[in-house]
Amino acid sequence: MGGSYVEQARENHVKKKVEEALRSKMKAKALNECDQYVSKYAECATGRTFSVVWTCRKQAKELNTCLHQFTNDKVLEEMKREYMIQEEGKVSASTT
Repeated sequence: MGGSYVEQARENHVKKKVEEALRSKMKAKALNECDQYVSKYAECATGRTFSVVWTCRKQAKELNTCLHQFTNDKVLEEMKREYMIQEEGKVSASTT
């Protein structure tokens, strides 16, 4: 009984680590895909402090809209599905 609890805890930890890695990959891809909006926002924000909030509102909204296309639950679930397919392929390849 204790062994299955430890195994389950290990499996959950691995799943959490995999999900963290997938989220990180998803964010990196989003930033890459939205590079033009990142640049526009950074250009607007340069040299500003508090005024960036209202001065760069348009650029921030455009950036967030773009980022959301690549960082949402649907995208994460698709990445998880692809990861599981790859892992299943590795397991079946190693058993043959």
